[in-house]
Amino acid sequence: MAEDLRIITDISKEEQYRSIIPQIKALISGENDQIANLANIAAALKEQFKWFWVGFYLVKGDELVLGPFQGPVACTRIKKGRGVCGASWEQAETLIVPDVDAFAGHIACASASKSEIVLPVFNNSEIVGVLDVDSEYLSHFDDIDAKYLKEIVGLLDA
Repeated sequence: MAEDLRIITDISKEEQYRSIIPQIKALISGENDQIANLANIAAALKEQFKWFWVGFYLVKGDELVLGPFQGPVACTRIKKGRGVCGASWEQAETLIVPDVDAFAGHIACASASKSEIVLPVFNNSEIVGVLDVDSEYLSHFDDIDAKYLKEIVGLLDA
């Protein structure tokens, strides 16, 4: 596939996901390098949705280590159970945080971040990382985001 995306923004959020997911699938299809695929997914999501920060943290021993991302500089290492990313990893579930300041133990990598969604990334039923998305707006993420972002990270386990 050509590396250009067809970005459509004057449609509903759900329609935007339906438009970008086949393009992401085509981008990573046939590419077996995980870092390349994570980088392209982060870039595609950032370009489509204009989120403040989107990227991956990868499990390395007992920590999540910063992986491919789009946005301002970020925290490099996160312990299991710490912050939204560490909690998502520990609980093996998607976390939607409408107000990061109200999340006990939130790690403030960027003061402009106001809400967050984090999804575990699986490979053969083992968590190998998390997808972390931050917005500069409160209550930015919902079940639609959870549903389609789960579909996107599921492409990595195929």
